[in-house]
Amino acid sequence: MSGNLEFEERLMNIEMALANQERVLDDLNQVVIEQGKIIDLLQKQNQYLLAHMDEETVKPLSEETPPPHY
Repeated sequence: MSGNLEFEERLMNIEMALANQERVLDDLNQVVIEQGKIIDLLQKQNQYLLAHMDEETVKPLSEETPPPHY
């Protein structure tokens, strides 16, 4: 009988470990999903900035007007 109890205890420990691993995997999956959303947003923002950046936004130093104290 003692062997049967040990087997059941081991089986229960394995089931608890598996349940814990499934929970951790689900948590990590949620993190990956959220990070994917953030990456998508950052890519869209970057594309928007690149598309709206024209070359006249920043003038070369030679074309800049000196500050008033000069």
